Amino acid sequence: MIVSADVDSMSAVRTPSKPSRITTNFTVPFVNSVKNVFKKMVKVDTVIGEPREKSVDEPSHDVSAIIGMSGDVIGTVVVSFDQEAAIKLVEAFASEKVDPASPDFADAIGELANMIAGGAKKDLGVMVDITVPSVVIGKGHHIARLKNAACLVIPCSTPAGTFSIEVSLKQHH
Repeated sequence: MIVSADVDSMSAVRTPSKPSRITTNFTVPFVNSVKNVFKKMVKVDTVIGEPREKSVDEPSHDVSAIIGMSGDVIGTVVVSFDQEAAIKLVEAFASEKVDPASPDFADAIGELANMIAGGAKKDLGVMVDITVPSVVIGKGHHIARLKNAACLVIPCSTPAGTFSIEVSLKQHH
């Protein structure tokens, strides 16, 4: 699988035997949206690490919000947090303590993911709809993704802890 950071190579390459290539036009909008959402809504700066391909067997963090995308591109965007980071970031977002066992905690995680996906959606350059987020809480969970769609992990860190954005999109024919 090829992960491209070359802005001049904006098209996704698809073959039956290889996952589609994740291109800059799919990743830059998510990076920009993460920085914007966490700066404005959570009041923390986010440091973006080096994006990398996610292996098939690699679990997500402890708390994940999953958003489906459909239209000119299809796939999923997962915002996945370490448990402690999720708690601290939700409390900063809500401006109050939130019990991780309460429905409000999952709602806040879903809303953060929704804002990230919504912010990225407008800059993807394609027509796309997003689903209501689903939230999964538990260590070592795996999130299945589309066959023949590469998954790019964008690691992020804040003073409250780490999380990642997992972008698995491909052109819809």
